[in-house]
Amino acid sequence: MNEEEVIRLDDVWKIFGDRAPEAMRAIKEEGLTKPEVLEKFACVVGIAQCTFSVARGEIFCVMGLSGSGKSTMVRHLNRLIEPTAGSISVLGRDVIALGEDALREMRARHIGMVFQHMALLPHRTVRDNVAFPLQVRGEPKSRRWEVSQHCLSLVNLDGYEDRFPRELSGGMQQRVGLARALASDPEVLLMDEPFSALDPLIRRQLQDQFMALSAELHKTTVFITHDLDEAIRIGNRIAIMKDGVIVQIGTPEEIVTNPVDDYVKDFVEGISKLNLVYARSIMEDIAAWRDGKGPDLSQAPRVRQDRDLNHLIDISTTTEHPIVVQDDDDRDVGVITKSRLLKGIQGGE
Repeated sequence: MNEEEVIRLDDVWKIFGDRAPEAMRAIKEEGLTKPEVLEKFACVVGIAQCTFSVARGEIFCVMGLSGSGKSTMVRHLNRLIEPTAGSISVLGRDVIALGEDALREMRARHIGMVFQHMALLPHRTVRDNVAFPLQVRGEPKSRRWEVSQHCLSLVNLDGYEDRFPRELSGGMQQRVGLARALASDPEVLLMDEPFSALDPLIRRQLQDQFMALSAELHKTTVFITHDLDEAIRIGNRIAIMKDGVIVQIGTPEEIVTNPVDDYVKDFVEGISKLNLVYARSIMEDIAAWRDGKGPDLSQAPRVRQDRDLNHLIDISTTTEHPIVVQDDDDRDVGVITKSRLLKGIQGGE
C-alpha cells in the first residue's frame, strides 16, 4: 500500500449547542467531561480528540455503536459539519480554510459520498441519477452519458439505464448510489453505512463488489459501519469509536488479538481468528532453536509469514514436526509448535 497521506485529522472536536465555544474553552482549561459539558453548558460533545490519517488506496473503517460519533466524524471530511476545533486535511488541502467555491469544487470533483439511504432522484432514470454530479459540473450531455454508462458497467447494472429507482431492488439502488459517487472520479470515497439496510446475502455481494472495485480503482475510502464483521472483512485498518472518542486504531488482526480495553474486547469476543491471525504473530524466534534448544528442523514444513491460522492448522495435521516460518526472502525466521498454534487459536500469546 502506498503510504502517501491523503486524509488527516488532528485533535478534531465537534460540540453541538449554542454555547459550544464556551464549552470548548472549559474542556481545554478545566478538563470537563462529556456529562459535565451537558450539565453546565447544555451542549453535546459529538466527537472529541479525533486524530488519524488515511493513506492513498487504503480502506479505513470506522465502527461503533449507534451514537458513537462515527457519522458525525465522517461528515467533517467534506465539511458537511463544521468542526468546533482541530485541523482537517484532505488531498493536501486545509478543508477548514476552504472558501465556499473551493469547498463546492472539492465536493464535486475530489470527494464522493455514499449514504445508507441514497436519496436517488425518483423522477430521473438510473442513467440520469448517475450522471447528475456531472450535470452539476456543467459537463456536456454526451460526456455525462458516456461516464454514466461506464460507471453502471462497473457495478453490473448494464441494461437498467432507463429504469427508474422505484423499479429497482434495494441492493440495486445502492449500486446506483455507488455508481453516482464514482461518476465524478473522486480520489476519496466517504461511505456512511452504505450496506447496513440490506439483506445479509445482498450485503455480502455488495461488499465483494466494493472490494473488487476498490482494488481496481485504488480509491481512498473512509467506510462507516456498526458491524465489526463488515469492518474486518473490508478494512485495511479499523478505528473503533465510543462516546465520540476513538479508542483504538489497528489492522483487523491487531484489533482482534490485542483489544485495548473491555469495550473493544466485547466487540471482538465472538470473532473467529482463523482468517485474521498470521504466522508472524504467533511464531517463536528461530534463534533459540538454532542454539540447540530444540529438535532438528531440517524436515519441518515451511510456510510464509503471512499465512493465516487456517492454513497453519492444515499443515499441522500432516506432520509431527513444528512449522518453520520464512520471510519474503525465503529465510527461516520463526518456529510454530503445536502448543504455540493452539494458543494462537485460543487467542493467547
